[in-house]
Parts: sequence; structure tokens; C-alpha cells
Amino acid sequence: MTRRPWARPVSLTAASLASLAALAAPAQAAGRTQPTAGSATAAAAVDHATWQKDCRQVMDQALPYLKQRIAAARPGEKQAVVLDIDNTALETDFGFSYPQPANTPVLDVARYAQDHGVSLFFVTARPGILYWPTEYNLEHDGYHVAGLHVRGLVDLFKDVAAYKTAQRAGIENDGYTIIANIGNSPTDLSGGHAEKTFKLPDYDGQLS
Repeated sequence: MTRRPWARPVSLTAASLASLAALAAPAQAAGRTQPTAGSATAAAAVDHATWQKDCRQVMDQALPYLKQRIAAARPGEKQAVVLDIDNTALETDFGFSYPQPANTPVLDVARYAQDHGVSLFFVTARPGILYWPTEYNLEHDGYHVAGLHVRGLVDLFKDVAAYKTAQRAGIENDGYTIIANIGNSPTDLSGGHAEKTFKLPDYDGQLS
């Protein structure tokens, strides 16, 4: 499911916010390692400052690569970066709020890419019911959403890694070269259809 050509701000009631809170964080859980006993939350695994430092280290590797790859774009090449959402593009497991704040190290790299003509596509395991709140959240935080892929009813029963791989293949079929794929889980990055992958920390599956 891709982004509509127009964005529609959403007005969320308390009930819908509660639904979003309940659905957003667990949405990536399928296909991931479950937290071990005594470590049910990300906060128990790592503090926010450490997570941000660890994310920054990965993005400090991504940015020089992107600068070089963007500068080497072939004539007519449509470059794209694919990003996961939960605890990749957005901070999800460090206290819920809406709109959720961007993961700053990732946003900084994404802004460089979009400012240099690269299209940003978001591939998430979130269900389709969260399409509009998610798109609004991303745009609110400063991401230019070229496409948002969420799981439809059929996709909910598919392996997450296979679903995400298929979405990237579809982006390529639309004529884009995916120069980077950024996520925090192996299910975000496996299956190919990207020139280079960058894995953010998930602390052995304790971060959704």
C-alpha cells in the first residue's frame, strides 16, 4: 500500500490514540526474537541515551556512503532509501506519545538524502489501519514520504521478512534503485533488493 498523492492530517480521539498505542509497538514483533525473562521493555535493556549513541554510530557510517552514492548517480537514475519505522525512523519503545518523535540520527541522514533528490520509502509491519496516523507522524517529524507500505489483511499472515522483501522488490519494479535499506531487525534487511543495508541496534530482539 503506497502513499496517496495528498496528505490528510488526522484528528485522533482518546480511544483512537489508545488503539494506536496498543498496535504500534507490537506491530513489528512478528518474526522477531522475544524479550527474555526480566527484560520486557526496551527501557530495561538500554537507556535512551545509549540507544541514541548506538544509532548515531551506525548512521555515521551510512552518511558518508550515501553522500558518495548520491554523487555517483547514473543519468536518469531514481534513487531511493527504504526505512523501517518502529525504533528506526521513529522512537517507539521509549515512552509512547503521538506524534511519536523521530529517531534523530536516522532523521538527519534521511534529510540529507531527501534534500539531494532521493525518495524515502517506509516499509513497516504496522497494519493498514495505522496508515494515516503513521503517514501524518512521519511527515510531521520532517520525513518526505514518497511511499508508505503497511500490511493489508493478506500480509498479516505472511512472514514479516518475506513481506518486506516483496515490498522492496515492488519499489524496484517501479523504477527505483534502492541505494540503502535501514532497519533495526534482521527481518527489515534480509532478502536483498537493496545495494547496502544498515542495521540499528535491537539488543537481541529486546527493542521491537
